[in-house]
Amino acid sequence: MADSSVEIIEGCRLPVLRKNQENEDEWPLAEILSVKDIPGRKLYYVHYIDFNKRLDEWVTPDRLDLKKLQFPKKEAKTPTKNGLPGSRPSSPERDVKRKAESVSLATQVTAAIPVPSLPSSAEASQASVYPAMRDSSFSIKSREEHEPLASLTTNGTTRRLIPSQPGRKRKSCGGTDEMVKVFQNNNPRCSTVYLPPGEDSQDSSDGIPSAPRMTGSLVSDRSHDDIVTRMKNIDCIELGRHRLKPWYFSPYPQELTTLPILYLCEFCLKYLKSLKCLQRHLTKCNLRHPPGNEIYRKGTISFFEIDGRKNKTYSQNLCLLAKCFLDHKTLYYDTDPFLFYVMTEYDSKGFHIVGYFSKEKESTEDYNVACILTLPPYQRRGYGKLLIEFSYELSKVEGKTGTPEKPLSDLGLLSYRSYWSQTILEILMNLKSENGERPQITINEISEITSVKKEDVISTLQYLNLINYYKGQYILTLSEDIVEGHERAMQKRHLRIDSKCLHFTPKDWSKRGKW
Repeated sequence: MADSSVEIIEGCRLPVLRKNQENEDEWPLAEILSVKDIPGRKLYYVHYIDFNKRLDEWVTPDRLDLKKLQFPKKEAKTPTKNGLPGSRPSSPERDVKRKAESVSLATQVTAAIPVPSLPSSAEASQASVYPAMRDSSFSIKSREEHEPLASLTTNGTTRRLIPSQPGRKRKSCGGTDEMVKVFQNNNPRCSTVYLPPGEDSQDSSDGIPSAPRMTGSLVSDRSHDDIVTRMKNIDCIELGRHRLKPWYFSPYPQELTTLPILYLCEFCLKYLKSLKCLQRHLTKCNLRHPPGNEIYRKGTISFFEIDGRKNKTYSQNLCLLAKCFLDHKTLYYDTDPFLFYVMTEYDSKGFHIVGYFSKEKESTEDYNVACILTLPPYQRRGYGKLLIEFSYELSKVEGKTGTPEKPLSDLGLLSYRSYWSQTILEILMNLKSENGERPQITINEISEITSVKKEDVISTLQYLNLINYYKGQYILTLSEDIVEGHERAMQKRHLRIDSKCLHFTPKDWSKRGKW
């Protein structure tokens, strides 16, 4: 397909041949990020537009369709957008950044998108449950019968929900505390909440847009993205008996990026440039498990708690490895304020790392997870949900509710939605009726039982489309399909956390000075 007479430069866009999941040929549009010459031919590093960056790859010229080649626009002239001079053409990355910046101005947005109404978390809505055939329906009734609009608690801030009045403007209070307008329609089933548009659900667990926290060490600052960090720099990593193909850029030393294989000690995660160096290192490395305290063991699965200040080198090496598979977040030097919980699988040779999650020692926003990762060889085997379940088990011991730090990756969002759905459905299906009446439960009680933050409980009920407003009360209806789907999913979920095997004492980090 490639014509040698046409010079392809960085920034060009054109269709590129690739195989899809069904192993069929397809020609998605891709952008050329880099060009390199090797003896005899050129290679092109491409990013498939609207595809995840982990699919980026080096391709040969014969996979390029030059008939539809688009050259990058010159920067000399200021292009226009929507007929407005001085504005640049839209790009997905700028749009994301613009959305985050506009959250603090949410009260100025006049357009609104209707979404199903839910009881506010501070309302502590009362729910009753009744069976219909095999279907189950749950009604949630407000305790304050005479107050159609209740207060809503988000990130520890309680505020009143009041209807907007024509011609009346409300000043922004603290950026993300924007107004939520509630309108009751004549149809009792149709209660509509209007939220400012343009926010992805993964960035707003409670249905209220909130800007990703860019001050935390684990949130990747995308404003400094350049062509180097957009490209994978490690070809292959050998970790124990596995060879891993990295998905994203990771800031390993520059001299290691030219190696065909980067070797890691699977116990201390030290990186080495050759197999001979690794073998020599293994004769001196005494570790057969992650450093730190083993706080959980059941069967071959163990969890180790690692202090980012006491075991700084290990923590930094862990973050460098994790960055190969996490694009949204990064941390490889500032590990002091974090705890790392590493899940391992035991055999005769030692404790082999399966995955991990990190959390802040002190979180002002109720985050119980900062980064979470299951290594690719162990994915799709239930370990991701086990990590999530363990993070909430720690929150239960601490007596807190928790939520993961936003934004979540695409795979992280899927895992959390699945975990929240299964956990909440498990509680609803186990409710028993008393005295022939429908059993009752509140949003607060679900949150306390699971340690899942109220906003995540509400967003999950909304995502599952379980909640309706009927005759003055909220009804949760479990259809036959949802019940059967949940039962099938639980049959496949063999790995569960046993709280009896957890030996964990939470620490009060606020009294420890600099930890």
